[in-house]
Amino acid sequence: MKEEEVAQCFKALSDTNRLKIIGLLVQRERCACELLEFFQISQPTLSHHMKILVSCGLVQARKVGTWNYYRINEAGKKELLRQLSQLLSITEEGKES
Repeated sequence: MKEEEVAQCFKALSDTNRLKIIGLLVQRERCACELLEFFQISQPTLSHHMKILVSCGLVQARKVGTWNYYRINEAGKKELLRQLSQLLSITEEGKES
């Protein structure tokens, strides 16, 4: 994952609604209609949030008929955690004692 992609993921996670969505999807796959039950937002607003989460690689989407189902992209999650760990490790090594 390039630095720009990592930054895009962090930007995606800087929104409280998207953080809540990630928290719900960590539990299990959910359809968009189910996600809407947890928020006081419109369907187009949810779609906007989901587009951002999918585009940064943290969430995967699949369509079944007219329903959209979302789940955590395990590969994207692992890569972001690896990048964060590496960044924090570099920061700690460069820290003055």
